[in-house]
Amino acid sequence: MEYRRLGRSGLRVPALTFGTATFGGGNEFFRAWGATDVAEATRLVDICLEAGVNMFDTADGYSNGLSEEILGKAIKGRRDKVLLATKAFFPVGGEPGQASTIGPNDLGTSRSHLIKACEDSLRRLGTDYIDLYQMHAFDALSPIEETMSTLDTLVRSGKVRYIGCSNFSGWHLMKSLAIADRYGWTRYVAHQAYYSLVGRDFEWELMPLGLEEGVGTLVWSPLGWGRLTGKIRRGQPLPETSRLPKTADIGPPVADEYLFKVVDVLDEIARQTNKTVPQIALNWLLQRPSISSVIIGARNEEQLRQNLGAAGWQLDPEHVKKLDEASATTLAYPYWHQRMSGERNPPAV
Repeated sequence: MEYRRLGRSGLRVPALTFGTATFGGGNEFFRAWGATDVAEATRLVDICLEAGVNMFDTADGYSNGLSEEILGKAIKGRRDKVLLATKAFFPVGGEPGQASTIGPNDLGTSRSHLIKACEDSLRRLGTDYIDLYQMHAFDALSPIEETMSTLDTLVRSGKVRYIGCSNFSGWHLMKSLAIADRYGWTRYVAHQAYYSLVGRDFEWELMPLGLEEGVGTLVWSPLGWGRLTGKIRRGQPLPETSRLPKTADIGPPVADEYLFKVVDVLDEIARQTNKTVPQIALNWLLQRPSISSVIIGARNEEQLRQNLGAAGWQLDPEHVKKLDEASATTLAYPYWHQRMSGERNPPAV
């Protein structure tokens, strides 16, 4: 397994990270992803460690904390061999659509919520420190100074080693970094972002920002919310085991014809390389700028082993070019104007 620096930090992380959103199935949304129990989770962790994948990503909001609990049990006795990444922002508890008992301070990135959320995550994970603590979303109500100072306190206390964010816009991330620099607080070293062959908006602003500021990217949903598994093609019904039918309205939108255009090229390259469609889609991401690690998930051992096969090789430049062309989209303003201005605004990729 290849190991890469996480942004401009000294932490080295595997090119592939295992995501544990499938652990637990604690509510209707996550049951569509999977319902991995402790025994199967332990087996998946075993396979990851054998392959050199020693980083595991979760969140307190995954299955109302059940994902963290199961992951904590699966790594018991080998905490020193793994890197744990978790996230905070969303409330823990309650079923979507049901009456909520969530209080006004039970979500967001305020000092009140973050300190409690971190303590709860440590307890569920069965550890006394978190390697990478990530803000799951931007909180427009809490002052950025309050969030960054609280995170700095958690790092200085030893409960957190590194901090990151997720799903931030460019100005959210840049302002957070500027405030941290102003006061000498701990900086974000990672941004967990959606990026795939059928979702390339990340390249417009967040990728060049990450390269400039030393913020490494952890890619979530690298297979386009389940669209690039090799099971979805033109003229075919959606597979019964896919989470896409139940969660498509919640995930990133993708036009059918655009998806099929990309899948046609993936199929062509799969025949030429003897690799699977998801392996090619993941490998394409591993070659992109600013990428520290790509988060892979799996319902079972077969899916995990297939996804692990995305590392250890590289697509030919001609194949990369074909995928780039098939997945290209019209840039939003002001990025199309910046590209027109030529060498003074070179494209990030």
